[in-house]
Amino acid sequence: MAFASFEQDDDGPMAEINMIPLIDVMLVLLIIFMVTAPLLTHAVKVDLPKESTSANQLPPENIQIAIGPDEQLYWAGEKVDADTLKARLQEAAAKDKNAEIQLRADQNVPYRSVAHVMSEAARLGLTRIGFVTDPSAAK
Repeated sequence: MAFASFEQDDDGPMAEINMIPLIDVMLVLLIIFMVTAPLLTHAVKVDLPKESTSANQLPPENIQIAIGPDEQLYWAGEKVDADTLKARLQEAAAKDKNAEIQLRADQNVPYRSVAHVMSEAARLGLTRIGFVTDPSAAK
């Protein structure tokens, strides 16, 4: 920024803008807005009662399916055949699509038996499938 001196060679007007008055005006406006902004809120102080509420949502049903070492199917501990399993899966899917299947399979069961139960459940819309294992046996 060039400063004007008392000795001017040039008789033309000064081409620089003096920023000091503009900064002073902006600071004054900033202070005015900072002081008046809290006064613009017209809130009524009310002491509201405090209660705890929550939606009553039942957890989704768990369907226990087991596959024994001889590829025998069990529904909640009851021995069933493939057709009965399919019918019960249809009933469960009609009742609740969010039901979780907890599948217990013997470690010697061929994967095709497990895949058959999983694909039948997925085809009916039961996509939440959990595999149950025995954590104490793992070492």
